[in-house]
Amino acid sequence: MASKTRTGGKALRWAVAVLLGTLILSACDQRAISELEEGVSTEADVREKFGAPEAVWDGPDGAQIYEYNRQPEGYQNWQITIGPDGKMAALRQVLNPRSFAQIQPGMPMETVRKLLGKPMKITPYALKKETHYDWRWRNGPNTSDSQVFTVIFDTNLKVVSTQTGPDPDLDRSR
Repeated sequence: MASKTRTGGKALRWAVAVLLGTLILSACDQRAISELEEGVSTEADVREKFGAPEAVWDGPDGAQIYEYNRQPEGYQNWQITIGPDGKMAALRQVLNPRSFAQIQPGMPMETVRKLLGKPMKITPYALKKETHYDWRWRNGPNTSDSQVFTVIFDTNLKVVSTQTGPDPDLDRSR
């Protein structure tokens, strides 16, 4: 019984730490976003507000897409498009149902990675010959709306299927 209480205490401390980290990241991101303007802000402005991107992808027509990942503690993966003119062309949060709907069976992992950003967690299941990529996201502003979107890949890292479910790390009923 004592070990169950200790484990429950660790889970609660971890959930509180995740919530605090998320609030801090979210507040910083919102301030940075409010200070940037599409078509006006430059690449230097974006880097000043967000820092160095975690990844840079080639976009259409010579644009570059900067990835700012907030996983595993946060609920967002930001992608900022810098046009060939060096100005910010778009800023979007990609962890949402519209982006998830683009993931189709047979799609290569690299394409999924470019659409959704770096996952929160990658779990190989050798016996099932699958690898699961998980992204934490919210379908609304409340912590109770915390979800995990999972893309299941085969041994060739091609999409088999996807699923969405409650975030097990924030499930208070455990």
